[in-house]
Amino acid sequence: MMEQKRVLSGMRPTGRFHLGNYMGAFQNWVALQNEYKCFYMVADWHALTTAYEDPTNIEDNIIQMLIDWLSLGLDPEKSTIFIQSDVKEHAELHLLFSMIIPVSWLERCPTYKDQINQLQEKNIATYGFLGYPCLQAADILIYKADFVPVGEDQLPHLELTREVARRFNYLYGKIFPEPQALLTKESNLIGIDGRKMSKSYGNTISFSDSAEEIRHKVRMMITDPQRIKKNDPGNPEVCTVFSYQKIFNNNLLEEIEMECKAGQIGCVDCKKRLAETMLSFVEPIREKRNYYERNTDVIFDIINEGAKKAREIARDTLEEVRKVMKISYRW
Repeated sequence: MMEQKRVLSGMRPTGRFHLGNYMGAFQNWVALQNEYKCFYMVADWHALTTAYEDPTNIEDNIIQMLIDWLSLGLDPEKSTIFIQSDVKEHAELHLLFSMIIPVSWLERCPTYKDQINQLQEKNIATYGFLGYPCLQAADILIYKADFVPVGEDQLPHLELTREVARRFNYLYGKIFPEPQALLTKESNLIGIDGRKMSKSYGNTISFSDSAEEIRHKVRMMITDPQRIKKNDPGNPEVCTVFSYQKIFNNNLLEEIEMECKAGQIGCVDCKKRLAETMLSFVEPIREKRNYYERNTDVIFDIINEGAKKAREIARDTLEEVRKVMKISYRW
């Protein structure tokens, strides 16, 4: 029987999941665990690259992220779920890779230049931030991952990991596969104000939101600005509510579109219909969240077991690396 191909992916613990997170990368994660041997990592060291001055929320964010992952369908029986810093071997491989990676490779990384410009209020001109792609390469290659699910904007990061693998293999002998991209479709769910859904914009709908909070946020959604009266014809394509109807009421989409264009349904009623459908989708997930919030010991058991499984593979890889780099001393 052929061994399952390996997938590695991770997320920085930045807070509670919102619908945009789920509709993008995370749905793909859940599907992949039925086909591949998946390793899913809470990237807490990576979180420190931009939050080192105030790491106050990182611990709580880790727990909340794990609660969301489990509530949304990650299965510890199918996937290895762990926290990055629980597997110290990542740090050692990062150190060894840092010996062979040219500085120019790190400086040309698009994210490095973009975030230096975008996060000018933070002092991120640090070695840790510059070396972020080196640590990321270690995260992936230590499990000899065959695939990494990424969006198109993350392809340069993965290509750098592939270059690291090629350079290491050239210098010391073939140890690492060159991981391939599993392209993830971007979430087409926009924020309640019509912009990209983002915590920084305050326009998200989270799985931890109460029913009343969800109804309130749906009521706040931007609709067709040209539509003044209830019976005015509407233009669904410029309406934030309709973009959500495409996802949550897809089976009724033609009816909703026709009624809107004919002025037969007002925006208030349209929003009510959407909110109730969204609540029926979110409610079972919120019930699971409540269970894990009351039983955090279950979460700790899962991540402890996950770290144990991850370490076994990471140690084997590091032993190979030490041997070919001639630092596997046996006096």
